[in-house]
Amino acid sequence: MRDSPSLRRSATSCFVAAQDRIVTPPAPLAKPDVPRRLALRAPLDLLFLFCCVLLTADVLVPEIFGRGKTKDYSLWYWAGQQVLQGGPLYPATALEYFDFIYPPLPAILLAIPSWFGKIALYVVLSILNAVAWWYTGTLSQVMAGSDRTPGPWLEALPVVVTVAFVFDMFDLGQPNLVLLAMMLYGFWSLRHQRSWLAGFMFALAAAIKVFPIAVLPYLLWRRKWAALVSTIVFTGILLYVVPAPIRGFERNAAELATWYQGMVGTSSEKGFGQRGEQNWSWVNQSLIAVTHRLVRPINYNQDDPKKPPRTMNVIDVDYGTANWIVLALSALLGLGFVAIMPRQARRTARSDAEELGILLCLMTVASPLARQYYFMWLFFPITVLMHRAAFDERAHVRLGTWLALGAAGLLMLLSLPWFPTVIQAWGNTLAATAVLAGCLAWHIRHPPLAASPEAAAALKPRTS
Repeated sequence: MRDSPSLRRSATSCFVAAQDRIVTPPAPLAKPDVPRRLALRAPLDLLFLFCCVLLTADVLVPEIFGRGKTKDYSLWYWAGQQVLQGGPLYPATALEYFDFIYPPLPAILLAIPSWFGKIALYVVLSILNAVAWWYTGTLSQVMAGSDRTPGPWLEALPVVVTVAFVFDMFDLGQPNLVLLAMMLYGFWSLRHQRSWLAGFMFALAAAIKVFPIAVLPYLLWRRKWAALVSTIVFTGILLYVVPAPIRGFERNAAELATWYQGMVGTSSEKGFGQRGEQNWSWVNQSLIAVTHRLVRPINYNQDDPKKPPRTMNVIDVDYGTANWIVLALSALLGLGFVAIMPRQARRTARSDAEELGILLCLMTVASPLARQYYFMWLFFPITVLMHRAAFDERAHVRLGTWLALGAAGLLMLLSLPWFPTVIQAWGNTLAATAVLAGCLAWHIRHPPLAASPEAAAALKPRTS
């Protein structure tokens, strides 16, 4: 009986060691900054390829054997054909309905595969999504800031928990996964002092779908001057110069002005942009939309006229006051982010990963329209937190991080069709994003070295 405490300690040690071997191997990354290549002999990589084939079949089978692929695919083909035939992309005035709500550059890019027909276009878009999925996963792993090699199951876990978002990317034909891969590659390039390449990737993402331009304040605050200038310059080039030889400079400038007026320059209590019926409805979980639904008597079922009107506001203010509330909340979030960001001399690879995770959370919810698939951008924050949950030296921190991830996962599951849409109207995925960002903020303020006796020496400001 005297040996029972030591036996229990030995058993616990054996269990922890076994768990580390299975889930979180302790070996450091041989090349921590290089995303790994696809291995055809690795079972999980083969499973990844099989999933890509199935998702591509979801796109191609209805087009080849059915009545044609729906969702946004037919719109992409139409936009590409408009460029090939010299037709207009937008109506004559910004007050009319826009079928194509993106800047002219994406239509130019879509025209190339559209020249070969619908099947070729859909195959190209599916391949782009598959490549973006792979690099989103591998870049997230090497940029997680743990300097540890994840086991195959830990590497696969972020993919598994976000697979519903990936299905939406393939099924709808939306570019958000590709945009995330571009942004991650941009930050990976910035990490390697390739500022102009980073700026080009940020600009390309913004020229396709505007909301990634929100990276500019971050670059400004972190004094990434070359990346900041590069982003601005390349955005101008991609929007004004690249389409000019195909569309004509004056025509492209006019179309860009029409697009800006219709998508960015219009806003009222009825909505903003070109999809007013979606802006205030339950399908939009942006900070702007959820706040307006909470403070104004807005029908969150307005996207479907067949449903009875429903409101959920807790107070009743006018449109202008609601905008001031949104502005105040945005300012508080921005100032809070700045407050927790470590000073330049105290930055580490670990804190940079957590900082980037929070940035991607904020960029997602700051987009005026954030449908469910926009939250594909939570892939990186989830990956970072899974690394903390697996590798942090403090047992209570590992447990707390897993609990936070579980809470965020449960909140996101409430978006399944089994649950009433009012839950999404209240912003369940927005709340999940807040949980993830809050957990990342805690990790920034409580690095593991702060709990050790060597903290004072280890946390000395860097001279380089």
